[in-house]
Amino acid sequence: MKYEQATEGIRVSVQPQYSLADSDPADGTFVFAYEIEMANEGDAPARLLFRHWRIHDSAGDDSEVDGEGVVGKQPYLVPGAQHRYESFCVLRSPVGYMEGHYTFVRPGGERFEVPVPRFHFAAPLGAGMEEDDPEAMN
Repeated sequence: MKYEQATEGIRVSVQPQYSLADSDPADGTFVFAYEIEMANEGDAPARLLFRHWRIHDSAGDDSEVDGEGVVGKQPYLVPGAQHRYESFCVLRSPVGYMEGHYTFVRPGGERFEVPVPRFHFAAPLGAGMEEDDPEAMN
């Protein structure tokens, strides 16, 4: 499923997916990858300065993450430009979500926040369990 929202001319699209290869459900490790694309649909350039995430894990391990840029970059988006990146999140349960916002700045110094819509994580039923494993049925 794809999640999308536009604010102040910046459209943010998110596509999460479960990473079976990186997860270990028996150890309580569920890894979710997500791809984010941000596009400047407005008429003024903007630079991404900061990110803020709220991560909810149904196991009760909620957390917040703040940092500069995204994966080490602070993309400058002129009108019509886009930036895409991939990242991941590790949960202790098979279900959760992330949401947050990016802080951008215009050339004149005006800062503004662009919300990232809440996007959900859900591992497939039985992820990481063998069909003939009797523990998987309990």
